[in-house]
Amino acid sequence: MKLRYLFISLLALVFATSCEDDAITQLKEVQVNSSYVALPADGGSKIITVSATDDWTITDVPEWLTVNPLSGGAGNTDVTFSAAKASDTQEATVSLTCAGKTQLINVLQMTEKTETPLSTCAEVIAGPESKTYRIKGAVTSIANTSYGNFYVNDGTGEVYIYGLFNAAGQYPKDAKDGWAGFNVEVGDEVTVEGPKTVYGTTIELVDATLLKVEKSLIKVESVEPEEAVLPIEGGEFTVNLTCKGNGISVVLDDKTKTWLSVASVMTSGNAATVVFNAAKNEGGDRSTTLQFKTTDGKKDYTAQTSLTQKGSILEVPISEFLAAEVGDTQYRITGIITELYASDKQGKSFYVQDYSGKTLVYRAEGFIEAGAKVGDVVTVVGKRGAYNDNPQLVSGTFEALKYAVAPITVAAFRELPDDVNAYYMLTGKVAQPTEENTKWDLEQYGNFNLTDETGSVYIYGVYTGWGGKKGEFGPLGIKEGDELTIVAYKTSYKGLVEGVGYYFSHKAAE
Repeated sequence: MKLRYLFISLLALVFATSCEDDAITQLKEVQVNSSYVALPADGGSKIITVSATDDWTITDVPEWLTVNPLSGGAGNTDVTFSAAKASDTQEATVSLTCAGKTQLINVLQMTEKTETPLSTCAEVIAGPESKTYRIKGAVTSIANTSYGNFYVNDGTGEVYIYGLFNAAGQYPKDAKDGWAGFNVEVGDEVTVEGPKTVYGTTIELVDATLLKVEKSLIKVESVEPEEAVLPIEGGEFTVNLTCKGNGISVVLDDKTKTWLSVASVMTSGNAATVVFNAAKNEGGDRSTTLQFKTTDGKKDYTAQTSLTQKGSILEVPISEFLAAEVGDTQYRITGIITELYASDKQGKSFYVQDYSGKTLVYRAEGFIEAGAKVGDVVTVVGKRGAYNDNPQLVSGTFEALKYAVAPITVAAFRELPDDVNAYYMLTGKVAQPTEENTKWDLEQYGNFNLTDETGSVYIYGVYTGWGGKKGEFGPLGIKEGDELTIVAYKTSYKGLVEGVGYYFSHKAAE
């Protein structure tokens, strides 16, 4: 069996889970067309291309290896790696540094073929990164069939396979029969080999080679309803299986058992039908993985399928959303758009803030069509997700543009009709009020004059953010002379023009 040696630069590979990007990405400052270099045992050279935005240098080069050139500037540069004939296998990791960022390049000169020993998933999880491992375990779920991304569990732990090659060195998308040609399904036992990396909290083998597939004796053939989604009211969920083993058992975790039960198990030859009953859902969306087991008397085989039950949309402050677990529960949050997320090329992402916190809303459907902008008060619905351990709202829908907020000068604001349902963005310096029937209060309610180059207006109270309370202005730490931006409506009292605002941002006076 041909052994493939693959290396990976930890800083150059990103699994864009939330960004919906299946491709492997690299550093912006410096990129290489290959992060590993394999040199022949009899000696020789290999050229890679360095693409940089600034000056770069290569360091940590061992004596047996020659690299030319060792430095360069912005643009594309061919770099040659050379070594003389070797009697023993040699390997090294050299550092390519540009603009403060480092890309690791792994170099191997192998003189003999060796077979990687079999490791447990637990050993992979505890072991060093960049090392090549061979594991054997059951496929628990398949995430992507273009590149071959799936989870393997051997009972000691679970490892994510991020990219799978066949014997010809092809991804499924490049192979003749695509993913079907790999013959890998949930429940099958596979043997794969590849280098370890860690993305966030996910332990991965990247660009692994598929060495062996042992088909499971149990397989999920179909489910009813076909979309595997039950309504809030609950109901029946049916799983049809093929089972060639001895008997069948159903495994539910303790959390699932609180709302889902097995109603019946029926078998006929190799066919089996399991019917579940779901209780009414009093909370948000919930989902689970159902596992089925059989045995041939010597080893166990598993199959699994997923089930989701719709629930209520939980309307919560952003702080509560941030504290929630990543999952399928739907949340509704309302706040002020503070900025757009420039890294989203689709233009659907933005940050929203209320009195309790701030979160990224990643690619909310309907956002562009709504014409919402920074400063607007909006409502969005979506799931609690995360990217690199940073919370974000994902799979979202832009539900409502509650208030379109236009920037306005103080002078123009003063001329507006009173309207508690019309909001404007005001920016000015915090100053002591001079008109009658006013007071100066930065400790509790936030009473002061807001002054720009066109004039001053009395601010009669500032909420700590959208959905917040009056009377808690002090903790914002705003002082006289600071530049304050608020989203405010215009009102008046006994001829005194007033603005009532919601905190947006401020800058301390110089």
